[in-house]
Amino acid sequence: MSKAFTRETDAPDDEDDDIAAAPLPSGSKNYITPQGYRRLREELLALIDVERPKVVEIVSWAASNGDRSENGDYLYGKKRLREIDRRIRFLTKRLDIAEVADPSAHHGSDQVFFGATVTYANSRGEERTITIKGVDEVDALQGEVSWVAPIARALLKAREGDEVQLMTPGGPERLEVIEVRYPAPQRD
Repeated sequence: MSKAFTRETDAPDDEDDDIAAAPLPSGSKNYITPQGYRRLREELLALIDVERPKVVEIVSWAASNGDRSENGDYLYGKKRLREIDRRIRFLTKRLDIAEVADPSAHHGSDQVFFGATVTYANSRGEERTITIKGVDEVDALQGEVSWVAPIARALLKAREGDEVQLMTPGGPERLEVIEVRYPAPQRD
C-alpha cells in the first residue's frame, strides 16, 4: 500500500481532548478563579502565538530536506504539532465554558464557598488547610483542591465551628471547620 494512505500513528486525530482534565459533574458549570482563567488564557495565547509558529517553521524546514520517513526533526515536529493542537482545542473548550467566580466577593464571610481557604480538623485533632478552586487550576502541592473533590463537597456551605461528615473509603469521618478565609478584594 502507498504511504500516502497510511496514518503516522494509530491514534485517531479527534481523540478525546479531555483525557487529563478532571470531569465536571453533569450539567454543572466550570467554575474558575480570575487568576486561573488568566493563566489558562495566557497559556493558550502562548501556544498560538509563540510555540506553534516555531514548530511549524521547524517542520517546514525539515520537510524541505527530503526523505521524511527517517527525518527526526520532521517526525518529532509533527508529533509536537499534534500535541500543541490538542492542547489548544482543550484550552479553547475549557475557556468557552468557564464561569469566572471571584472569591474575594465573599471576603469577611465565615461560610465556605468556591475560592475559600479552609482550615479544618479531623476527629484525631489533625489540622489541614485547603483552598477550593476550579478543576483546571488546582495544585495539590499547594493545598488546592477542586470544588468537585469529596472534601470540598463536604465543606461547601459549612460555617466556622460547624462539623461536617466526609465519606472516606474507611467509613465516615467527622471534620470540624476551624477557619474560613477569602482573599481581599483587589483595588484597581
